[in-house]
Amino acid sequence: MTASPQIGFGVVRHTRTRPAPHQFAYGNYFVWLPMRQGAQDPAAFDEAIPRNRWAPLSFYDSDHGVGGADSLAWLDALLIEQGITDCTGEVWLHTYPRVLGYVFKPVSFWYCYTAAHELKAVVVEVNNTFGERHIYVLDHVTLGVQQRTEKVFHVSPFCEVRGSYRFNFMHQKQTGQVVPNRVVARIDYTDTHWADGPLLCTSVSGTLEPLNARSRRRALWAYPLMTFGVMARIHWQALLLFLKRVPFFRKPAPPTEFIT
Repeated sequence: MTASPQIGFGVVRHTRTRPAPHQFAYGNYFVWLPMRQGAQDPAAFDEAIPRNRWAPLSFYDSDHGVGGADSLAWLDALLIEQGITDCTGEVWLHTYPRVLGYVFKPVSFWYCYTAAHELKAVVVEVNNTFGERHIYVLDHVTLGVQQRTEKVFHVSPFCEVRGSYRFNFMHQKQTGQVVPNRVVARIDYTDTHWADGPLLCTSVSGTLEPLNARSRRRALWAYPLMTFGVMARIHWQALLLFLKRVPFFRKPAPPTEFIT
């Protein structure tokens, strides 16, 4: 079964429970890219979304990992370094594309499958607005089952670097399909104990369709300057939290290790 690049149209949701309730939801889109298929058939990949070259909507390998020219090679080396040797099947990258050459990616997800088409690991790339990046590697992942990891990386000045995340990934797929119809990635965060409930509940969801010239035009018309808007909305929501007198925490030094 051949995998092909997809685009997802959906919603980003964010809910803060304390000390001042705050929530928002924005419509947006993301790309869902089969990276091994892209390595085997680069022309088809480039036709779906221009790769490593300027276009109104494009994908650059250097936006991921350590900024190299081959992000899949970086991922494979990372998995082996972490003792994950059986992710030789397809790798689906859930991320934002560049729009008019600009992108800010708060989070990207690498879904790593075995040769038997079973999800094994998810590599989560987190970027903050200070130009820093951190990698969380989740092994033994099962769709619909929470994965927990400690928070070690500064993202928001309204959250301390303590506590933990719970990740939950859900894919709706029809029998025999390679590509899901709908995907959801949820991240809950608490700064204390889970018995107190999450501090933040965030999710990104979307319905997938083939990525081609037509769907690229739809994305650009429906959400012009989408990635510029991501950065603008982050600062707008920060202002609203400041006005609600939510405590502000200065940025600490980044973690000494790039990977958790």
